[in-house]
Amino acid sequence: MFDLGLYVSALPYMLGLAILGWLISLPRRNVDVVDSLWSLMFLVAIAVYAGFPPETVRGRLLFVLVTIWALRLSIFITARNWGHGEDRRYQAIRARNQPNFAFSSVYRVFAFQAILAWLISMPLHGAVGSQAPLGVLDYLGLALWIVGFLFEAGGDWQLSRFKRDPANSGKVMDRGFWRYTRHPNYFGDCAQWWGFYLIAVAGGAWWSVLGPVIMTVLLLRVSGLVLLEKDIGERRPSYAEYIRRTNAFIPGPRKD
Repeated sequence: MFDLGLYVSALPYMLGLAILGWLISLPRRNVDVVDSLWSLMFLVAIAVYAGFPPETVRGRLLFVLVTIWALRLSIFITARNWGHGEDRRYQAIRARNQPNFAFSSVYRVFAFQAILAWLISMPLHGAVGSQAPLGVLDYLGLALWIVGFLFEAGGDWQLSRFKRDPANSGKVMDRGFWRYTRHPNYFGDCAQWWGFYLIAVAGGAWWSVLGPVIMTVLLLRVSGLVLLEKDIGERRPSYAEYIRRTNAFIPGPRKD
């Protein structure tokens, strides 16, 4: 059931978190904090949609899954970025929007991402109010979420270990999950959101498909795969061979 008032009521809280991130970014001259807050925006959304504690079994399931996903991703990104300069993606945006990027970033970066998160959160809103008992689609959604979480969290952990070893400097990570897809973390994130959508469909919210579609487009065409691989071949010549042998997104066997 779509409750427009409840759905809209989450947006001010998500924008409030974004503005807090913007205020933190000003003295640091670094907007990377938005990456740490990205997943937490969905945690805010599910808290608004489901209430605390959630009243329905589907609401409780989604609250647990979103909390695990959001906290793990936020902690990982914060630890990864700690002590490093601003990401080159944001450096490019900053360079294109001087001299007032510090102030325009409140809408160019922070509010923009909050609105995207709000749109993507539609399956969470659509599912939490359903009183229908859990069924096959819920369990399929949960299974897909688990697969996605293993790929995302496992891929992040494996890459972190790989980068910490000085012997791997300049090399391409092609082991573990990275052997089967060049972007296990992006594939995992995508799978989790389609898992959320299956749970939403089980609750009658088939119309919330816009959420996972936007997330998939972002991961494939906007801030994910395409952007990351745009110039990686120049920085790591061996990456061309990795591209030839390894699926870009959906896991599969390596090509000889």
